[in-house]
Amino acid sequence: MQKICYGLYRVSSKKQLYLSEGNKDDIPMQRQSCREFAERMGWKIGKEFEEKGVSGSKVSATKRDAIIDLKEAALNGEFQILLVFMFDRLGRIDDETPFVLEWFVKHGIEVWSVTEGQQKIEQHVDKLMNYIRFWQAAGESEKTSIRTKTRLSQIVEQGYFRGGTPPFGYRLEKQGRVNKGKNEVNEILIDEQEATVVRLIFELYVMKGYGSQRIATTLYEQGVLNRKGNNFTNATINNMLSNRTYIGILKSGDTESPIFPHLQIIDPQTFEMAENLRSQRSAAYKERCVPLNTKGSSLLSGNIFCGHCGARMTITTNGKKYHRQDGEVTVTPRTRYICYNRTRHAHLCDGQTGYTVRKLDAIIETVVHNLFEQLNDVPKDAVIAERYANQIAKYQMQLTTAKATLRACTAEVLEYEAEVIKIIRGDSKLNPDLLNKLYEDAKAKAADAEQSVKQLEDQIQDGEKMKDALSQQFDNLRTWADMYDECDMETKKMILARIMKSVRVRRGYEIEIDFTIDFEKVGGIAHLGLMQENGPVLLTESTQKVVSF
Repeated sequence: MQKICYGLYRVSSKKQLYLSEGNKDDIPMQRQSCREFAERMGWKIGKEFEEKGVSGSKVSATKRDAIIDLKEAALNGEFQILLVFMFDRLGRIDDETPFVLEWFVKHGIEVWSVTEGQQKIEQHVDKLMNYIRFWQAAGESEKTSIRTKTRLSQIVEQGYFRGGTPPFGYRLEKQGRVNKGKNEVNEILIDEQEATVVRLIFELYVMKGYGSQRIATTLYEQGVLNRKGNNFTNATINNMLSNRTYIGILKSGDTESPIFPHLQIIDPQTFEMAENLRSQRSAAYKERCVPLNTKGSSLLSGNIFCGHCGARMTITTNGKKYHRQDGEVTVTPRTRYICYNRTRHAHLCDGQTGYTVRKLDAIIETVVHNLFEQLNDVPKDAVIAERYANQIAKYQMQLTTAKATLRACTAEVLEYEAEVIKIIRGDSKLNPDLLNKLYEDAKAKAADAEQSVKQLEDQIQDGEKMKDALSQQFDNLRTWADMYDECDMETKKMILARIMKSVRVRRGYEIEIDFTIDFEKVGGIAHLGLMQENGPVLLTESTQKVVSF
């Protein structure tokens, strides 16, 4: 009686549907080879199952329709032989696929490969070889993945675009470079017209404190459209604000290229400011010191707190104030910072209910002017040298700890690899599944430790960039000092939010300020306050030192 043979043909990705040689479909190649083999063996081809774009290393057999249908057909006695071009067409999951093959054999189905013959499990050595075969197949799949990722990483590290649609602000253009197939490929370049919009978005966000929705509205009002001719959405704005391509970095997976100046639309310092702002405005951030929005005429909205109970203070407008000048009466709202606890839950706060915005803002402006004036006398080079030395010493300590962790993780990986050999020999008492999990966990920990060591070594070696960053921070302060008096209220609020972590006010307008920058280290600036008619101003420099006046 002629045996019935069912065929299984699979390619793991859509890209593999076509081979490079002759541009042929890979599945017809598998089908033709299997049919010729069955004819030589005297078998009759029955049903043939095709899996297009199904990864044998990522998709479990329990979720593959072809495997499910083949098992059902085997239980119904519809065929006697399962034929594949290579056994890895069954799958490449080392802790699953061997048992899939074993299931068919135990249910009376002969499993054959055109290139590797029949797989039996009659003896213990057969089972061991079956396990080893798919263990190797899983390894080959991992190697293929690594090679692909490595090549894509190399592409972006060389400053080439890995493919797809470029981000808004860039365009693709052929520049004469060809690939291995002798085809001219596209290069990524800055599109100056779109880049102008990108710079505007970052300026509105960083310098004026606009939220993504307000930026989208502003662009709409100015008639600025996206590449497709549609309005920008707040989701698109948020994605743009976090896209590191704008600082000249190309990315492939976890690999990032160095900064390519010719691709830089936004400088790294501005991008970092945007990242910090996004982080502080997120719902998960508990110590926000920047305003959620910059509307209104008060300087401190967002980072002013009650000095008695610690609650964040809000703005309220109640009553009116009348000004008479040259026979004309001007009416302005009476605006105050108020403590929510004091107004709604008086038992939680024994402080003052509110503070006049005009008076409190005037105190802060005087402090800021004193600070910026003294900043002009600070020796920049000496300050940067000291800060650089301190940062390097910190990195060295972290590197020592990271190297110790790496040594311990590497030793653990070697121990598990030795145990794998014992399992193959039959000398190990460990469960193979448990060992595989422990081994993979150890490798992941070792990879993380190695990455930490590399990052710290790179940071130590790349000292010039660190000095540049410190220099930029210093220059930012001076830039803010130069522009403060001339800028609008929105920009003033953002400048204050960058230098003041929080302002706490108590009865009698006694003020305590926590700065985000240690001004004492920046240049020995200690006298940042002034006497007020109602009491002293207390300034906390980087929350370390209190200076009273």
